[in-house]
Parts: sequence; structure tokens; C-alpha cells
Amino acid sequence: MTFTIVTHVSHIQKEGKYYAYEPYIKEMNLWLKYVDKVIIVAPLDVSRSISNIDISYEHENIDFRSIPAFNVLNWKNKLKTLFRILPIMSVIFKAYRQSDHIHLRCPGNIGLLGALVQIFFPKKIKTVKYAGNWDPNSKQPWSYNFQKRILSNTFFTKNARVLVYGNWKRQTKNVTPFFTASFSETEIIKPVEKNLSKTIKLLYVGSFLKSKQPMFSLKVAEKLSKDGVDVVLDMYGDGEEKDRLTKYVKENYLEKIVKIQGNQPKEVVKQAYKESHFLIFISKSEGWPKVVAESMFFSCLPISSKVSCVPYMLDEGKRGSLVEGNNIEEISNEIIYYIKNDDNYQKKVKDAASWSQKYTLEYFEREIKKMVIDE
Repeated sequence: MTFTIVTHVSHIQKEGKYYAYEPYIKEMNLWLKYVDKVIIVAPLDVSRSISNIDISYEHENIDFRSIPAFNVLNWKNKLKTLFRILPIMSVIFKAYRQSDHIHLRCPGNIGLLGALVQIFFPKKIKTVKYAGNWDPNSKQPWSYNFQKRILSNTFFTKNARVLVYGNWKRQTKNVTPFFTASFSETEIIKPVEKNLSKTIKLLYVGSFLKSKQPMFSLKVAEKLSKDGVDVVLDMYGDGEEKDRLTKYVKENYLEKIVKIQGNQPKEVVKQAYKESHFLIFISKSEGWPKVVAESMFFSCLPISSKVSCVPYMLDEGKRGSLVEGNNIEEISNEIIYYIKNDDNYQKKVKDAASWSQKYTLEYFEREIKKMVIDE
């Protein structure tokens, strides 16, 4: 079987292997276990080196077809895009024609082109991983909504499963609720009763981007400390907001309670989940926020904004806390509530772990295998 991946994810080549962001590659390696040949249509970045959050595909027969990344954020880029669209669609069309199974990663600019080209291959088996927010009521860029309309439309997109995060009402037969897994069955541990009478350990894990609002986590720790709570915050990640966060910590003398750890290997972050009481995750936009599921897996209770499928994951607040996302006092008061109501905290931690630990890599792989082999 020839399996074609069309994705916007940027890749790096080294010594005949192709590397990219670990969570994406880790998932794709599960799909690729069951195929003979892989065609990858994606951007190739020759300007950067491999980082500690990049891993390689585990497949011996990869045909990589490089296409340029593009955006339409300004008029200059829009003009460049006009000259790039047809060549990119031509590469995608040829790859689809040579494929037995088409796998499209959405949303994104390249995903949009892939969604348009697949219309011409109604008989080909297709899976689409829609990693963004599928909530029909959320405000999103027009290109995202356009992709959602094409992919869910059974006239334009045939013989396809569109894997989306969450279980939404009034969907077509194309749309299948799905999930993402990070940990194995061998990594399951019994829910741990964490002591709230000692130092409260807060955690932020994710990119330091404006859309993910890491500053809220920092300011929650600051407010709790000013209110007399013995608290520390570890922040794992990197991105455009890192300098701003570092500056804020320094200017407000928060070095003793806030540690910006940067990107760290999986085992380091896993240990942080195990040792922390709360994950503070106040993102504006998500697909399946894996850090929320990961924190639940290791008895770290999430406090999160009501974004995408998070209310579904937290069972409307029975497995964590849902907040509005723009009120530091609300978030800090929620933590103080748990400190004063230990039984409620421990019950939610247990329920959260029980739910999250169902979604293991083994279960994930079994579901993927059904879509690649059993279709």
C-alpha cells in the first residue's frame, strides 16, 4: 500500500532521515506501521537544525516531495502565494494519483489545497486528521471554516473519515469523533493523592504564544503568592512570548516562585505532571489540547478555558475546572477553593485520571489500524 501524507508541518532532513515535531511524528509512525511506501508532501526547512523536540519517521521507504510553506498575512506574501498555488497543487495531485490511501492534515494553508485536490479522487480511501477546533460555533479564519465545509460535505469529499476532536451535534457521516494519545499502558499509574497543605505546585506546558496566554499562568502564581499561598510555577515550552515572560519575572522579583524551564524532553515534563497539583492552561484556541489530557493522566488537575473540546474532556467541570479565561482572580480563587476542599480536589483528580488513562497509545494504534488495514 502506498500512503500519502499532505501536511503543513515543517521537516528537516539529516543523513537520509526526515525529522519534525515529536508529537506529530510519533502519531504518524503509528499510521506508517501498516503501509509499504510513504509519500510525504510537506515543507522542508534547510535553515534550522534538529532540536530536542524533533524525532524522525520510522519507515524505510519514504518518498519526500518538498513544497514551499506559504501564508497570506500581507500583500507581499499574497502575491507570492498566487505563483505558488498551482505548482503545489500539481505536486499534491500527482502524489494522490500514485496513492492507495490519502492522509490529509488540517487545518492549514497546505491542508486547504489538499482538501480541494482530493475532490478529484472520489474513489480513493481518505483519512483527514483535523487537529484544530471543530466547534461549529467558534470564531475562526474563513479558510478554516472553508476546509470544514469541504471535508464534511459528502458530495465533495467521498470515501473519507474526518477525525475531529469532540463529539458535536448535527454532523455528516464523514465526521468521526477522535482523540490523541501520548502515553502507553505501561505508563499508567494509580491516581496519586497530592498534599494540598504543602507548597502548591502549578504547571504550564505548551508553546509560549499569545494565543495560548502563558502570561495568565504566571500572573495567577503571582496573585496567589501575594495572597499568602505558598506556591511555585514551572513553565515548559518556548516561543515568541518567552522574552516577555522572562522580563516580567525579573521586573516583579518572581524568580523564587516562577521557573521558565524551556523545551524539555518528554520524561522531564512527565515528572513535572506527577509532581504538580494544577495545570493552568488558558488558551484561546485548541484542537485536542494534549497537555490537558496528559496532566489528567498523571493526577495533575487541569484548570482550563472553555475552548474547543475541553468542556467534553473535563465533563463540564467534573474532572477539572472550566474558567472564562480572562479573569486571574477567578482562576486563583478556584485554586484556593480546592485547598479548602481537599475531598473535592482528590475526587476530581481520580476521575480525571480514570478518564484520561483510557486513551493510551495502544488504544490509539488499534483505532488507527482499523482505518488503514480494515477499511
